[in-house]
Amino acid sequence: MATASGEARLRCDLPLPLLHRGKVREMYEAGPDHLLMVATDRISAFDVVMNEPIPRKGEVLTMLTAWWLARLERSGIPGFAHHAVSADPERILEQLPELGDSRDRWARRALLVRRTAPFPVECVVRGYLSGSAWREYRSEGTLAGEPLAPGMVESGRFDTPRFSPATKATEGHDENIPFGGVVDRIGATDAARLRELSLAIYRFGAEVAAERGILLADTKFEFGRTPEGRILLIDEVLTPDSSRYWPEEGWREGGTPPSLDKQPVRDYLDGVEGWDHAPPAPPLPDEVVLATTERYLEIVRRLTGVELDELEPPAFEGARDPSSGRNPSSGEERA
Repeated sequence: MATASGEARLRCDLPLPLLHRGKVREMYEAGPDHLLMVATDRISAFDVVMNEPIPRKGEVLTMLTAWWLARLERSGIPGFAHHAVSADPERILEQLPELGDSRDRWARRALLVRRTAPFPVECVVRGYLSGSAWREYRSEGTLAGEPLAPGMVESGRFDTPRFSPATKATEGHDENIPFGGVVDRIGATDAARLRELSLAIYRFGAEVAAERGILLADTKFEFGRTPEGRILLIDEVLTPDSSRYWPEEGWREGGTPPSLDKQPVRDYLDGVEGWDHAPPAPPLPDEVVLATTERYLEIVRRLTGVELDELEPPAFEGARDPSSGRNPSSGEERA
């Protein structure tokens, strides 16, 4: 199926040194100070990568991340900064001209970013009790081993958003850990800063989503540190892969609301008799693939107010190269 950025792609295979290929993303070397983060159309469920691509999914992840980062720059969150330099194919080509012949494989699904040293934790924020948090609470009355108030129900709203960190698993499931587990891994000062940033970003995202009739049930962030010691928000941000979005009209406490993400895939796989959530994945029918693409396009439409094809890559205010005074995302000099 054709898309605005070429055919649906399980792999992009760009003419750059491949640093890492994950379940969805490919990370390429882009010089000594930058990386190229490229979102494919792969989709995983139950930690198993499916054999069929979801057309336009990679474009949604990259363009929506860029849309959120541009707004977060103007959010007023004290000390906020991110790693993105540009999502604009023209600006990326200026820095990486060797990508000219492969443009149809990466345009609008690639984000040029600064290198950082990632922190070894997932910074999850939960506004509602759902997913793995609900399963633990139902079984133990806790979240990451810490007691929650009695009497909560599935999809119930927390009085205040909860910072609920997790391990960053290279394979299998991330595991919820208490805040003390973050302190043990990165130290008290950095742990407190990641918690502060995560809660502030979640609150901003939840407010924006609520204005569009969407509940941000939970989300996860990743952060990295630059060689100069600055903490940056990295990876994807507030996408349907990293977040649980519920249409407000479908939410109720005590049940599982419909979500604007890969729910059609999960629902289908739950009904495949005999599949034990281990590779190989069963084939996805065309109607499930198309329904999933529509979920990803719908979250773009509802959040941004425009169709995906109309969503333009922003010029990031924070993309200035400190060594030259030049802003790679706009080509302009800044004072």
